[in-house]
Amino acid sequence: MSARAVRVATLADAAVGLIAAGGMRALTHRAVDAAAGVPPGTTSAYLRTRQALIEAVVQRLADLDRADLVDHDLPTAPTGPAPALGPDALDHLAAGVADVLDRWLTAGRDRTLARYACLLEATHRPELRAVLQHGSVLRVQARELLARAGAEDPLRQGDHFVAFVDGLLFDRLVGAGALSAPPPGTPAGRDDLRAAVRTLLRTFTGT
Repeated sequence: MSARAVRVATLADAAVGLIAAGGMRALTHRAVDAAAGVPPGTTSAYLRTRQALIEAVVQRLADLDRADLVDHDLPTAPTGPAPALGPDALDHLAAGVADVLDRWLTAGRDRTLARYACLLEATHRPELRAVLQHGSVLRVQARELLARAGAEDPLRQGDHFVAFVDGLLFDRLVGAGALSAPPPGTPAGRDDLRAAVRTLLRTFTGT
């Protein structure tokens, strides 16, 4: 990673913390300078406009999310013919997804809050929607995985799977599930997430 890329990642991490704590209105170049502990004017030198700053945040979120998927050994979309996924593989997949969600609710909580804030910002600023399209990669992956698992309509069900997982994450973060479900970061919390994901996979694939 180049020196510039390292500095931009540092600034983006500081911006993520600001957004998580105070929403998009807390995101200013001056505030990022202070949060990152860099001289005044550093953020604007690297990311001159507000949109450039938001784009850096979104890219950083996407990079960290992909790293989490790799760290948890979740299967990726194949580039060619791949073996079918049986029940054991789907159990492993459900457990891996649950672990990632649990991480995004605990150690990655600020990132999750910042991601939702960026998505809401895009509803008012259409020019940001293209920046947030990294989620389409996850949709392609889900479609491929469900096709290998024997789903009847993997294209549609892959989209539904991503929407369900995102909704589950939101519910556990700020919805009713935040109060009624087992707390994240505990074995019971991970088991609850795994059961929910496995139930959906079972519905889609009959296994």
